[in-house]
Amino acid sequence: MAPERSPIVHRIRPAAGEPQGALVLSHGRGADELDLMPLLDLLDPEQRLVGLLPRGPLSLPPGGAHWYIVREIGYPDEETFTETFRETSAWLDAALEEAGVPMERTVLGGFSQGAVMSYSLGLAATRPRPAGIIAMSGFIPHVEGFELDLESAAGLPVSISHGTYDPVIGVDFGHDARDRLREAEADVHYREDPVAHQIAPGALTQARTLLQQALGLSS
Repeated sequence: MAPERSPIVHRIRPAAGEPQGALVLSHGRGADELDLMPLLDLLDPEQRLVGLLPRGPLSLPPGGAHWYIVREIGYPDEETFTETFRETSAWLDAALEEAGVPMERTVLGGFSQGAVMSYSLGLAATRPRPAGIIAMSGFIPHVEGFELDLESAAGLPVSISHGTYDPVIGVDFGHDARDRLREAEADVHYREDPVAHQIAPGALTQARTLLQQALGLSS
């Protein structure tokens, strides 16, 4: 039986003035678009950016919103991932157009499944490159028929953070993303903290530095 799928909706935190860019934050499995809202003011306290918080389109047990069905960590379910990627790509393009911010002034970030979607939207062969990626406790997905373009990631600022003791998405996935992106000559900032499947304070500090660097914002 196909999972229940809803259109992607989002919350927006407007910039205080003329936006200097956009920050997209995608939630993890079973959460919703409000989950990472507090991070907007931590990462962009001056409100120089438009903040976009999408909700995953799938409703699955045990509840909350999801981006794809988990069958094996690192390998999202092909059918649900592919459809979600298509829908999220269309949503992102429309949301940025409405906000008046181009992709090259947009940083894609997320936690867990949201980090997977950020890697996907930022590195897919069919997508334009963003200004940067913030990936917290996620992985670069392997999906049949889904093509990445890591060669074009050269110079792309990427913040990767992971918990050493993560029991949900093992830290080896963080190492894999770090190593593959460094090999592609991306500008990788990697941080590992002695925590489980969560966002450590130091990870947010690194992410904020990456955000300022990627968009040329003064601290």
